[in-house]
Amino acid sequence: MTTHSTSSSLPPQQLAEAVSQAMLAKDLVAQDLNIQLQSVNAGFAAMTMTVQDRMLNGFAICHGGYITLLADTAFAYACNSYNDVTVASSLGIEFIAAVKGGDVLTAVATELNLAGRTGLYDINVSNQHGKRIAVMRGRSYRLKDKKMIAI
Repeated sequence: MTTHSTSSSLPPQQLAEAVSQAMLAKDLVAQDLNIQLQSVNAGFAAMTMTVQDRMLNGFAICHGGYITLLADTAFAYACNSYNDVTVASSLGIEFIAAVKGGDVLTAVATELNLAGRTGLYDINVSNQHGKRIAVMRGRSYRLKDKKMIAI
């Protein structure tokens, strides 16, 4: 993980937690799909989602869009953890195994690099048995002089 300078008076862990709570309060998608934040730190986030029947496609497996959505959500919380408004500029995902209704998915986003206003993150998605079902790589872009929360 690359270090990121911040002018915050809060320690990195507290800052990441404060930012994630502010994000969760406004994240209607996460609320609708009951995506839960498990842990967050500077450049890191882990989130879970239980696969609901409405997420299943015609093959009775989870639609890849929902898996991508969970991975992208963890990515967003990880890259915004420094309190700088940061958006995705690209992502790519590889599906490894099928997901069934009732499965509990965990997406873990880990920062690989920060350089200037861009970042690179790997996101691993696994099921409740620890089986990896997808991997995603995302590139982030930090907006100039925009903060997530006032501190």
